[in-house]
Amino acid sequence: MDRIITYTIKNTENNLRIEQFLRRKGYSYQNLTQLKKMPESILINGIWSYMRTPLSEGDVLAVHIQENESSPNIPPAALPLDIVYEDEDLIVVNKPAGMPTHPSLNNYRNSLANALMYYYEQQGKPFIFRCTNRLDRDTSGLTVIAKHMVSSSILSGMAVRHEVTREYLAIVRGSITPPEGTISAPIGRAGTSLIERKIDQEHGENAVTHYRVVKEENGHSLVSLILETGRTHQIRVHMKYIGHPLIGDYLYNPDMEFISRQALHSHRLSFRHPITGENMEFTALLPVDMSAFFPKY
Repeated sequence: MDRIITYTIKNTENNLRIEQFLRRKGYSYQNLTQLKKMPESILINGIWSYMRTPLSEGDVLAVHIQENESSPNIPPAALPLDIVYEDEDLIVVNKPAGMPTHPSLNNYRNSLANALMYYYEQQGKPFIFRCTNRLDRDTSGLTVIAKHMVSSSILSGMAVRHEVTREYLAIVRGSITPPEGTISAPIGRAGTSLIERKIDQEHGENAVTHYRVVKEENGHSLVSLILETGRTHQIRVHMKYIGHPLIGDYLYNPDMEFISRQALHSHRLSFRHPITGENMEFTALLPVDMSAFFPKY
């Protein structure tokens, strides 16, 4: 990807070195190192400059990101893509259930990464796959992918600082009491399994999920869940912990009577744009297999 980002220096940024200014904008040390290796990547008022050059009020700083290679070992594949939003810095996709996020040994050509690789190949653009909020294969909904190294670094930092709000919708059997609350229970590996997780009070990592029942119908509850942390299988393990595992969850609750995959959907994402600072919010309606439980929702 080829991207030029420009900044106009304010009075409060006067005399900052370029590297100091960019660090304040969220650029990582690795970003700065990579930029130093790119030809004429840093310009002040159109003149190539070093990272230690001081800035003055009114200067126009241009950062030229040049990424000419694509992710290795991700073959392009012509798969359907539901693109919700795209600009020069990121792309938001509504991923269908059944599509892995990354390629793996048994899913080498049917992942979201494969689909995006094809999408950009058709445009003649190199692409490195950098997903900010990875979804399990059978979880549907919104995921955001950074389109270059700087937006990736800033988005990742925002996620660590809990500045990306992720709301999921899930379906469970019965009524949850109380109808809203917070689940705080540490999560760790289940035995020697590389995949399965469990509540582990002694060795698990801190995990916090906020839940709220949105609707009850036909013996099922539609639950809104907002993640404060992002542990593997966090929602699936936490809901099982409070006695209401997700229906269709082959790993934690193989209740396949009404749905053949875990009834979990990434419904809403909100965050500040990593480059412009604009507030962004995206929503994706329930897919058909989940909306069938709540046709009026």
